[in-house]
Amino acid sequence: MKGSMHYTGNELALFSTAKNWKKYFAGFILPHVKGRVLEVGAGLGTITPYLRIEYHSEWVLLEPDEDMANSLKSHYSTQSTDGLCTIINGSIEDLNTELFDTILYIDVLEHIADDSAELLHAANLLREGGKVIVLSPAYQCLFSPFDKAIGHYRRYSKKSLLSTAPATLTPILANYLDSIGFFLSLANRIILQQRYPRQSQINFWDRMLVPVAVVMDRLFLFGFGRSVLLIWTKQTAA
Repeated sequence: MKGSMHYTGNELALFSTAKNWKKYFAGFILPHVKGRVLEVGAGLGTITPYLRIEYHSEWVLLEPDEDMANSLKSHYSTQSTDGLCTIINGSIEDLNTELFDTILYIDVLEHIADDSAELLHAANLLREGGKVIVLSPAYQCLFSPFDKAIGHYRRYSKKSLLSTAPATLTPILANYLDSIGFFLSLANRIILQQRYPRQSQINFWDRMLVPVAVVMDRLFLFGFGRSVLLIWTKQTAA
């Protein structure tokens, strides 16, 4: 994600109605979102309201797609209570000296060719004691025509995602989420091979299956799932 670009995928609109899923993963992330926050690849801004609710001094939405960035600017310019929200059209390389307490990559890192360089840059922009939070699709074995259609370079295991981060970041949470969705993704990989799910499929998964996954994930001790969540902290120097 470097400079202005045009994003061709349409999954952002498809998943914009997935309220149960967003509330679910937000529950793990919210305790770690504080201070000055950078949301990388903010897209349509549909995830932001689930995470931007407390304990932040400024929220920076970084979006490389020019049309999406302009849409975000238009939206937040009409929100009188959102004076501490800044929208930047660009990539993390454009932020050279700013420091943040929290940096978010929600279904974004898999779209970036050089993910190791991206996380290194993020770590350099993080204050000591700050957090980098990544939610991404899990397991390369589930890589499907859908992943290819929306510009994914890869899917992650805990191990591969941990190895992507620089040594200055220390992991404090590593969970797989959506064990039910794992089997749906497996079915698409082996049988359906859909490039895009139908909106009715997204709605059924979110309304009927995500609540089941909330229970099953805990029973499975977050041992597998459709998505992987990693949270790192930048240790305070001794």
